[in-house]
Amino acid sequence: MKDAIITGASGMIGSHVAKELLQRGINVTAIVRPMSEKLRNLEWAEAEAGAAALLGPDKTAEVGKMRIVECNLYELPSLRDKLGWEHDAFFHFGWGYTFGTGRNEASKQAENIKATLDAVHLAYEAGCKSFIGAGSQAEFGIVTGSLSDELPKDPITGYGIAKLAACRLAGLECRHLGMKFNWARILSCYGEGDNDYTMVMSAIRAMLRGERMQFTPAEQVWDYIYAEDTAKAFVEIVEKGVDQKAYTVGSGEKRLLKDYIYAIRDAIDPTLDVGIGERDYNPDQVMYLVADTTELVADTGYKPSTTFEDGIKKTIEWARANK
Repeated sequence: MKDAIITGASGMIGSHVAKELLQRGINVTAIVRPMSEKLRNLEWAEAEAGAAALLGPDKTAEVGKMRIVECNLYELPSLRDKLGWEHDAFFHFGWGYTFGTGRNEASKQAENIKATLDAVHLAYEAGCKSFIGAGSQAEFGIVTGSLSDELPKDPITGYGIAKLAACRLAGLECRHLGMKFNWARILSCYGEGDNDYTMVMSAIRAMLRGERMQFTPAEQVWDYIYAEDTAKAFVEIVEKGVDQKAYTVGSGEKRLLKDYIYAIRDAIDPTLDVGIGERDYNPDQVMYLVADTTELVADTGYKPSTTFEDGIKKTIEWARANK
């Protein structure tokens, strides 16, 4: 692989994938939403290249070996004449309406399905030999065992239904076009660039302010994976994954959710009272969320290398610098 395209490149995982690819000497075309505040997640590229990402009249910028291209996710076909026939792999992370009311609105999630298929065709027209899409734990619905593609899928949210539909339709379209296809279902990922509404980042920000939080009993069995490790998994799947195969991306290790909360607290201020057990569980609360990484390891040899304690320290440092 010499050249790759990434949608959602300014998001947490997309930006980590961009960095991983660049570190491997791979040229990156980073597609970002116009005027996105998340462009700060790519500022490390400017520092390393010694240049600023100034967008020209064509809404593109060159930063070292990365080309930044502004484009709304739902207008990807407009890029057909900008990318050229020179790329090897396409990483699709772009997805709208991931939280809030839009998460369960069928019409909005249908836009994401169409955008995924547009991404498949853009990948083909850009000469890509491989396409990988970012799936979600939401595709499974509520289950009690470790997550693998062999499990039945019964999503209960519009978001999960749309992700599963996008997976199956994109796989079908890639087969027709002769491109290798993979889908990687991400479990709970955290790291630099995380959204403020996630449990990890909201807890970090509150604890850094010295605020007392209120949690459920937090006895869910959970699997958290650091964003840098997630990025490496995606690259390994593109390079070594089996065509038409979906993988579950997680650490493969399980802990009680409250153990993660205490680890965050201990890394910030061990004296903080975190209020475990002061809230009720949400309706339809998932109590077991752990990845079965057997297939991922067998096919790619990939294993995460960052402990939660190490990853959370890096995430906290980022949060302090990006208040």
